[in-house]
Amino acid sequence: MNEIIAFCGSHCHECGAFLATGDDDDEKRAEVAKLWSKQYNADIKPGDINCGGCMSDGGALFNYCLVCEIRKCGNEKGIVNCAYCEDYACEKIENFFHVAPECKKHLDEIRSRL
Repeated sequence: MNEIIAFCGSHCHECGAFLATGDDDDEKRAEVAKLWSKQYNADIKPGDINCGGCMSDGGALFNYCLVCEIRKCGNEKGIVNCAYCEDYACEKIENFFHVAPECKKHLDEIRSRL
């Protein structure tokens, strides 16, 4: 499987929504919805767990992807992900790294190879 790295540095192939969508697995959707509802103190339904990756132009996207400022910025700039951005690491992505420090490691690794 080709590795898909989201703008923010998340590995799509490790994301429950991406995996549940790819497998069309309703049990996995329910598990992810329950976990994320608890983790993010939100009311997430199994039907919300559909995503073809944040770089998808038209297909299924997790609800948050539709309002994600990092995704919006990356799309506007036409970059592969934030590691390729001349403004890396901007305030938007730095704030995200507080929540997901592993994503910083992913993007830093990519950037070191550019």
